Amino acid sequence: MHPRRPDGFDGLGYRSGARDEQGFGGAFPARSFSSASDLSHWVTTPPDIPGSRNLHWGEKSPPYGVPAPSTPLEGPAEEPFPRGGGGGGGGGGGGNVPGQSSEQLNRFAGFGIGLASLFTENVLAHPCIVLRRQCQVNYHARHYHLTPFTVINIMYSFNKTQGPRALWKGMGSTFIVQGVTLGAEGIISEFTPLPREISHKWNPKQIGEHLLLKSLTYIVAMPFYSASLIETVQSEIIRDNTGILECIKEGIGRVIGLGVPHSKRLLPLLSLIFPTVLHGVLHYIISSVIQKIVLLILKRKTYNSHLAESTSPVQSMLDAYFPELIANFAASLCSDVILYPLETVLHRLHIQGTRTIIDNTDLGYEVLPINTQYEGMRDCINTIRQEEGMLGFYKGFGAVVIQYTLHAAVLQITKIIYSTLLQNSV
Repeated sequence: MHPRRPDGFDGLGYRSGARDEQGFGGAFPARSFSSASDLSHWVTTPPDIPGSRNLHWGEKSPPYGVPAPSTPLEGPAEEPFPRGGGGGGGGGGGGNVPGQSSEQLNRFAGFGIGLASLFTENVLAHPCIVLRRQCQVNYHARHYHLTPFTVINIMYSFNKTQGPRALWKGMGSTFIVQGVTLGAEGIISEFTPLPREISHKWNPKQIGEHLLLKSLTYIVAMPFYSASLIETVQSEIIRDNTGILECIKEGIGRVIGLGVPHSKRLLPLLSLIFPTVLHGVLHYIISSVIQKIVLLILKRKTYNSHLAESTSPVQSMLDAYFPELIANFAASLCSDVILYPLETVLHRLHIQGTRTIIDNTDLGYEVLPINTQYEGMRDCINTIRQEEGMLGFYKGFGAVVIQYTLHAAVLQITKIIYSTLLQNSV
């Protein structure tokens, strides 16, 4: 394997004599809910993809406001709608066409809403993640980029000097890390009694076992997360054309001690377990709690609006999809903002000793070496506070503002498009 990073690099005016220097988290699976109690039987169990319905082949989901069928549960399935009851009996067969059209639109639109949200989180927001991580590990930086205005300027400089690839590097490795995380969690839960989900009748023991499962998952994915972090922050100027599986090769090499050259300042994986697990578990807990609270508030608000009979059928359909997406958005935003200082420390510890060269986030061109020599998590915290101040923990925070502003805009645009389609079909 050819090394991707040089054995030594003094940087542009920075010598080793100076002070040397990417969830995990998930959230409890949010449940979809109906917008009114009398319509709850039309909504099936919650799906894996936000905004979609877990309908089986052949099942129908009538629009809100249609009376429930009077057919018994054990009756024949050939008559999905009752024959009697309801005014205006003419044209029964032709009246089903708009309902079927609305049903198909409802199902496809729900899937599209969830897909748009996932695309925004993992693809459109990636340039913000790249710059955010570069700022976090750049202990040389004089400009902290706390506002989105300076972040946009430096993004433009990187794109102008290095091309679009400078802002999209490492995106494939982030998907690999997510896949490794999900796979490890599933395998561990299959071969151990640790629960993958928490039931409604939870107890402290069940929560402890569930968090233990999450911790083991983060430990398994930790070396691949380190490799992904290197790919996202390393400058495109000295970067070789690597394959999509390079993240896996470097992660395995980090475990067995082979692969690309590392310096003596490289922290062992055992030293990285505590900060990695701490960040992952706290991110999971905070996002899960925020998600549950937001869902509860939105559900109560929707229920009260339907009791007042002030909600249109279109709004009722929107209420079936968007509360879960809004809850996920709020949970991710709050957890990222609260844990941003800890994430800065974690990324500096992971990148130390890997001979990584990053872009100069002060100028928008040139490169800088990462030559940190922190002894551990406590030393890293004390050094940042003494040499860079408390705002040093928030370097690159403006990228977070851009990331979630973009996400909110996509959700709003998707909602407008969906509302227009529903109004035309109703």
